[in-house]
Amino acid sequence: MKEKMYQSLIELTNSLPVSKLLMKFSRSKISRFAIPSYVKHYEINTEEIEGDLKSFTSLHHFFTRRLKPEARHFELDEKTIISPVDGAIEQLGNISLQNNIVVKNQTYSIKGMIGNERAFNKYIGGKFIVLYLSPSDYHRIHSPIKGKIVNQYSLGTASYPVNEAGLSFGKTPLTTNHRVVSEMKHTEGGHIAIVKVGAMFVNSIEITQASKFLSKGEELAYFSFGSTVVLLFEKDSIVFPEELYDKHKIKAGEVLALKK
Repeated sequence: MKEKMYQSLIELTNSLPVSKLLMKFSRSKISRFAIPSYVKHYEINTEEIEGDLKSFTSLHHFFTRRLKPEARHFELDEKTIISPVDGAIEQLGNISLQNNIVVKNQTYSIKGMIGNERAFNKYIGGKFIVLYLSPSDYHRIHSPIKGKIVNQYSLGTASYPVNEAGLSFGKTPLTTNHRVVSEMKHTEGGHIAIVKVGAMFVNSIEITQASKFLSKGEELAYFSFGSTVVLLFEKDSIVFPEELYDKHKIKAGEVLALKK
């Protein structure tokens, strides 16, 4: 019953006209007056933001803010894979031999998530991690490895919530929402899939990388609102550090996994 009520409420509010209206407002000059209240409500650390609050021309401009270079440390050890984003660790674990993952008691097909049969086969039996970005988080996405983008494409049209309630009760947002999949190959071989999942209402993922060849920590893209990133790893390619299982929040540049 709770699940059905949640889904019905989302269907009533999650419409294209509402999304367009919110996007239009967030990009308007008048929305800049909401920035101080937004900062206060979400307790955002303004000390690490690049530029003064008065320099932001709209709420969207603030959503996609950059940070001072010293605000994040990107671990460059070649044996590590780093977090591409600031966010909450919602779930991590194994990809089953049936190509499924379980997130908040919902089963997701990896094939459905990335929509590419040739791509998904290599991740069967591997590992995954789901990172949720709340509206308070830094919204730029960085490369978790040094390597080359060998495949990049978008799919999906829905924009269901990707917060804890959305993952628990929504209509499988990780396989139905708009998403951009970037598949990268390590410089020493092996692949990793970075699935960028759009969120409710402002369902926007902007690619910013200038080249297919990326250094670890180099910017890939940004979200226009709270969203989710799912990382997929090949079988026997990585291990998650023990401390990650007890960790709730992670920042861009921190160690996410260790290469085998």
